[in-house]
This record gives sequence, C-alpha cells and structure tokens, in this order.
Amino acid sequence: MARYSMRWMLGFCVFHCLLSLSGARETPSFKYKAVNLGGWLVTEGWIKPSLFDGIPNKDLLDGTQIQLMSVTQSKYLSAENGGGTIIVANRTSPSGWESFSLWRITESSFRMRVFNRQFIGLNKQGEGTNLVAATNTSGPSETFEIVRNDDDKNRVRIKAPNGQFIQVRTEHLVTADFSGNSSWGDDDPSVFVMRIARTLQGEFQITNGYGREKATQILQEHWKTFIVEEDIKFVSENGLTAVRIPVGWWIASDPTPPWPFVGGSLQALDNAFSWAQKYNVKVIIDLHAAPGSQNGWEHSASRDGFQDWGRTEENIQQTVDVIEFLTARYAKNPSLVGVQLINEPLSPGVSLEALNKYYKAGYDAVRKHSSTAYVIMASRLGPADSKEFLPLASGRTNTVIDVHFYNLFSDVYDNMTVQENIDFVQTNRSRQLNAVTTSNGPLTFVGEWVAEWQVRGATREDYQRFAKAQLEVYGRATFGWAYWTLKNVNNHWSLEWMIKNNYITL
Repeated sequence: MARYSMRWMLGFCVFHCLLSLSGARETPSFKYKAVNLGGWLVTEGWIKPSLFDGIPNKDLLDGTQIQLMSVTQSKYLSAENGGGTIIVANRTSPSGWESFSLWRITESSFRMRVFNRQFIGLNKQGEGTNLVAATNTSGPSETFEIVRNDDDKNRVRIKAPNGQFIQVRTEHLVTADFSGNSSWGDDDPSVFVMRIARTLQGEFQITNGYGREKATQILQEHWKTFIVEEDIKFVSENGLTAVRIPVGWWIASDPTPPWPFVGGSLQALDNAFSWAQKYNVKVIIDLHAAPGSQNGWEHSASRDGFQDWGRTEENIQQTVDVIEFLTARYAKNPSLVGVQLINEPLSPGVSLEALNKYYKAGYDAVRKHSSTAYVIMASRLGPADSKEFLPLASGRTNTVIDVHFYNLFSDVYDNMTVQENIDFVQTNRSRQLNAVTTSNGPLTFVGEWVAEWQVRGATREDYQRFAKAQLEVYGRATFGWAYWTLKNVNNHWSLEWMIKNNYITL
C-alpha cells in the first residue's frame, strides 16, 4: 500500500511538473510580440514605391483627386452643392466640392466622381453639351480624356464623350462644345491648370494601372521576393513570436479573383504558414481590405477614396464568406492563432449597427471551423468609443479587441518634443489601453504601432527611449502587440531595420 501511494504521489508530481513546464512554455508566447507583414499581400505604395514605376501616367491612377482651374477665369471647376446638379467655374480656392476623384479607364481616359458620389457627364442623358454631375452610375457617356500639354503636364484640356473639348464660357456655364486645336495660352477657354490634391497607391491602383497581364507578373514577383522564408526565420530569432498578415478580400477567389485583382496571393499565404510552422511562429490573419473599402484608404484597396463597405447585406455576407474561407483553410494548421475580422473600420461611415452584425456573423464563421482561434475585433477609428464592442466580445470565447496607436496622423503631435511624445505614451496611451482592458472581458491587442513620430532631428537614443516606452506600455496588452511593419523603405517603419541598427531591443 505504501509502495502504491509512493508511486501514485511520484506520478502526480511528474504530471504536475510536466503541466507546469507546459504552462511555462505557453506563458511567454501567449502575450504575442508580433510584427505586421504590411505591403506584401495588400499593396501599399509608400512601403515599396518602386512597384509603381512602370505604370504610364502613374500620377493619374484610380482615386487620384484632381482640381481644375480655368486659365481664362482663374477660377476652379466645382460641383454645385457637392453634386446632383451643374458644374460651375466660380471658386477662387479648391476644397471638397472642387475636387474630382478619378476612375481610370485607360492610360488617358477617366471618369470623374464628385463630392456627393455622382459622376460628371453631359446633360440630356449624355446628348447635351452642358456639364453636370447628376448620375450615380457611370459608363461611356461619363468617360473623359485628359489631354496633357507636352511641355507642362499640369496644363490640360479635357475631351468629352461627344468628341468636343470642355470650355468655360462663364462662371456658371461650362460646356463641352469647343473643337479644334489649341495654342495652350491663357486666352483659351478649353485650357485648365490641373492640381493633384491626393493620390492613392493601393491594390486597386497597381492592378488597374498595369492591367491584369502585367500586374500579374509584377505582383507575383513581389510576393515571391518581398517576404521569404529567411524573414520568418529572422522573426523567430529576434524575440518575436507571431506575424500579423494583412490580406485582401479577393484572396478567397484565388486563382481567378474579380477584376482588377490578380491571382497568386493565396499561394504566398500558404508559404507563410509553412515557414511559420517550421520556425514556431504564430500567424494572425488580418482582413485588411474588405469589399467596397471600410475606410476609403489605399490600404483597404479603395478605388476612389469612398467608403462603401457595410452599406448592403450582400456586402457584409461576402465578407463573412471570406472569413469562413480563410478559417476553413488554416484551422488545422498549428500556426494559426487568430483571425482579425476587419482592419480599421472608419466611423461614422461604417455604422455601429453594421459592424455589430458583421462581428457576430464573422465570429460564428470562425467558430464553425475552429473552437480555439482567437477572433479579433477592431475598434472603429474616428469619432467612436473604443469600448463599444466590449459587450459583444465579452459574451463570446477567445475574443480580442484591437486598438492602433500612432503618434502621427494628427496635428496634435506636430509640435511635441521627444519627452512629450514619451509622456503621451505613458499617460494617454496607457489610459486608452486600460479603458478596453477588463477583468472578465476580451483580451486586448495593440495591432499596429511604430517608433516613428513628428519630431525632427531626433537621435538614435531618442528613438530608443520612444520605442522602449511603447514596448513597456503596449506590453500590458493582454493578447500582445504587433509593430507596423517588418519591411519598409522608410527606415523607422521597418522593424527589421530597427532591430539590425539597435534602435529596438526585444
């Protein structure tokens, strides 16, 4: 009996020790230290600008916002009331109503969308000559050719669908009935000075800019070379435990995604999972670009800067289907740790009602295939409460709230000193993180942050202090954090460069 008790106790101790050791292995990897593989499977031109070098007329891609000043009136074209009525030429300075977002049809032909989403065309169903912005759909009758002057590319004439050039007759009469050649002088009512107010360099721009055949070559080469196995090995060897991989909704239709997107990104994602498994790195799949764009920015594959995600039931269901496809494909892969349902939805364009509905359906789609994968729900950016999804997430298992912290993109940070930036992280960011961290609620994740700021002339030691402060505060997030991004032509945005040059120590 004594020997049996001794063996039982010995067995219990061994089991307890093994359990403890298992727990010890899991504890440091549970709070994930991750890096985003940004600019890889969802294009962002600022991360690798050279991708766009071969596109003709590359400053006039989809979503480029142009403003047109009549040389005879010295006034800007404008959509009266923001759209729905006539085009006038009576504004002395350009803003929203005076800006037109391009849809690129060919290298030199475009459709122009105004502030209220209508397209510029001709009155009388395209058969008149007066310029209007009165239709929410577009076709050949809304397609204009931008003719650039050989000596000055900012000096343009615009050929209308009727074959005539647009001219400004008076401040309130803009017509398409100017024929013949031009001397490009300041006395020519068909000449405009074109100002580019905004450009986009995302997935839509690169694929439509090159065209499907050329874009397939460019992007497949990029996917093969931008992130390779050695990069995942580097991640593993430098104190990181996970990668967050942004993907676009079209990946679920690979190898033949809808126009203008091209196939091949799914194979690249498969490769990433294989490498992650080899080097014991976890993977967070992040739906970075949802159909219709959830924020109007280039990294959500927006065509023209408008935000259309969540406006229809079909749109939401299509996104749920993408999440289910991805989860089903990788649910049995031991490297999958989380699925982020959407990245950076922007308030108020994305309504709380639409996002709540989607998060519920997206969560259920993940759970159909995995009971353990964490479901990550992003807080809305803009005028929204970061705690608004706590009730939804708290009622479900293995959920995470994602917040993004940048000391950038606002004039709040413009004049901050080094120490003020550090203080802001230690006070404001700490308070913001605490607000979404509850004892019985979802885990918290700082899904994007970077050791970059508005400070000019900062030393390496300044950057080290700033990075250290962020690591300390964001390290309190109960799920972990992810640096944006692994590789970038801008050094401080590249965690690889920051580590190799001793700006960040993990």
